[in-house]
Amino acid sequence: MGKIHIMDELLSNKIAAGEVVERPSSVVKELVENAIDAHSTSIEIFLEEAGLSTIQVVDNGSGMDEEDALKSFSRHATSKIEKEQDLFRIRTLGFRGEALASIASVSKFTLRTSDGEGGVHLYLEGGRLKEHKPTSLRKGTDITVAQLFFNTPARLKYLKTIQTELGHTIDFINRIALGYPTVAIKLVHNGQTLLQTNGRGQVQQVLAAIYGTHNAKKMIAFEGINQDYKIYGFASLPEVTRASKNYMSLFVNGRWVKHFVIQKAITDAYHTYLPIERFPIVLLYVEGDPQLTDVNVHPAKHQVRLSKEPELLKLIEDTLRQTIRDVIRVPVAEKKEKPVRVPGEQMNLWNPSKTSAATLDETKMDELVERLTNEQQSVVKEPFAPAPYYERVEQTKPFEAFETQPIIQEPVLQVEPFQHEKIEEQQPDSPKQPFPQLEIVGQIHGTYIVAQMEDGFYLIDQHAAQERIKYEYFKEKVGEVNANERQALLMPLTFHYAADEALNLKESMSALEEVGVFLEEFGHASFVIREYPTWFPKGEEQEVIEELIEQVLKTRKTDIKKLREDAAIMMSCKKSIKANHFLNKEQMERLITDLRAVENPFTCPHGRPVLVHFTTYEVEKMFKRVM
Repeated sequence: MGKIHIMDELLSNKIAAGEVVERPSSVVKELVENAIDAHSTSIEIFLEEAGLSTIQVVDNGSGMDEEDALKSFSRHATSKIEKEQDLFRIRTLGFRGEALASIASVSKFTLRTSDGEGGVHLYLEGGRLKEHKPTSLRKGTDITVAQLFFNTPARLKYLKTIQTELGHTIDFINRIALGYPTVAIKLVHNGQTLLQTNGRGQVQQVLAAIYGTHNAKKMIAFEGINQDYKIYGFASLPEVTRASKNYMSLFVNGRWVKHFVIQKAITDAYHTYLPIERFPIVLLYVEGDPQLTDVNVHPAKHQVRLSKEPELLKLIEDTLRQTIRDVIRVPVAEKKEKPVRVPGEQMNLWNPSKTSAATLDETKMDELVERLTNEQQSVVKEPFAPAPYYERVEQTKPFEAFETQPIIQEPVLQVEPFQHEKIEEQQPDSPKQPFPQLEIVGQIHGTYIVAQMEDGFYLIDQHAAQERIKYEYFKEKVGEVNANERQALLMPLTFHYAADEALNLKESMSALEEVGVFLEEFGHASFVIREYPTWFPKGEEQEVIEELIEQVLKTRKTDIKKLREDAAIMMSCKKSIKANHFLNKEQMERLITDLRAVENPFTCPHGRPVLVHFTTYEVEKMFKRVM
């Protein structure tokens, strides 16, 4: 008797579900994409417990009759392709015909659908049909998936927390909303509306709803075309950056995909315009002949293979670079509004307490889009010619101008003389390398201090030196946030984030308190700060808070020890004197005295050297005085 047999259909469906249905967001993805393929103009997603309890997707698409509804649960049942040639001209989001069969095999699945003439109700448990009856329903489809993975406990066990699973779904819905602005999309979790778009086709509305009005105003439209591809979309000005590449959304013929080579082309277009490890917000649409694109690469269809890829990459990079070059301008030192991020508009996007639905009033949204469009056109039509580099550098004052301005304005390591003596007495035999006794000679280019000793001289990087001093000061302060060292704000700082980011921040609030960021929830996805430590760098408190929050959002986990370290390094860098800052002799001597008192005076927190030694022998050898 042969050993090979045909696998039972229910078993094969469950195996296929292992690839297609990874988590609740995978179910939402398949059902929403089916709704879009059915030409829906309105899609509503209702989740309970992030989809672990129930997922309901309701659309107004073409629906199915009874025969098609029964066929849809068979493997490889699809209306998208019929023959082999269709596989190379795919324009729909789905095409394999595995989704419904796979989802139904690992859940309790209810389907109610109608093509406008008659409706049918089907109920399946673990892929087995339990109930089949006619039903009255408007044209469209209503699918409910309950108790996902109820018959595969191993898969259920390894799902993440509700917040994590919900974050994956929100991320997908945000991208679908960006990719299909003509579809009205509504996402509701446990009765709370997280996102709602009106489906009017205005991309800027969706950008404002997801990234905030303030950022949407700084998104510039771009467009490019060659013989094979057309690209268009929106890209942020260089002043708007993020710590992750996750804010680059790419759609190829309507399909959201991950494409690391295209991401690199985008970042290359911003080369020299962005700080290291910072990335722009970009929404990129790519359109081309479907025969140039292979979407049958990955089970989740997140990856594609592109023909003539080098030509596309060059088009993207050249178009974006030219767009940025046309609108780049010298950053204006605008007064930071404490930050009023348009509370009447932006905060209502995510705050159900302000409005019954998490969306803007229709009239206000129309005004917003019109204003954004006008502002964008004014920027594009009247580009600001950037000044030459030497004109942008802040003009430094003469050497004497700093005589009455101490470089250390707050009590940072104000070490008294007797404390220096005590250190020297306690550590005469310490293995720690002694700090040289230096005599200040002068300063070079307002950047390096020159100091001499018996055997040669030293060049000291004044920024690196003070960065080390302040790092050890802030490291101690961040480690013990004292309630007596807090400053109350007359006007609280307000911050708004996307819904998935807000979930991450809510889980990390206690860790952020460890570094002096005292967040309070202010609606669904907004936060306020009413006080911060007095030792935060003066005038840069808001920027420090934003960067600390960005670090938490970037890592998606909170290592308190690393967060404290990063906070100390970041604040020390911001508050240290910069290049082209001339000091008088008293200031230089004070800097060297403070440097001598720190634990490690030889490297800055980033590992760069603070001072470099040139021996007398080396100097004489350069001048050919010795052989």
